[in-house]
Amino acid sequence: MVRIAGIDLPDNKRAEIALTYIFGIGRTFSNKILDEAGVDGNQRMKDLTMDEVSAISKIIQDKYIVEGDLRKQVQMNVKRLMEINCYRGIRHKRRLPCRGQRTHTNARTARGKRSVAIGKKKKK
Repeated sequence: MVRIAGIDLPDNKRAEIALTYIFGIGRTFSNKILDEAGVDGNQRMKDLTMDEVSAISKIIQDKYIVEGDLRKQVQMNVKRLMEINCYRGIRHKRRLPCRGQRTHTNARTARGKRSVAIGKKKKK
């Protein structure tokens, strides 16, 4: 099993897909990294040599912010928005959608579980 940036990458996946298991690397960055390292993206991870794996991990370490550092950066950005009380920050505080989605209906994930209304008792 290949380990890059603290993540175990699956052996049976193609290299361009396996790299996307790292937080912060999608298909585009994956292909750029493989081109720089001179590795074919269609090769399986188990077929890569140790030199190729070390070249890939060196490129990721030097040029990209991934995993814990990226998560921390995103969290700090959200915290900054909340502190300056901009619209997006207020929406984050209230745990509502920030990107213009409607909340009259839908948005159940953001708003939480639906509360059940209590019905009136019928008169006899």
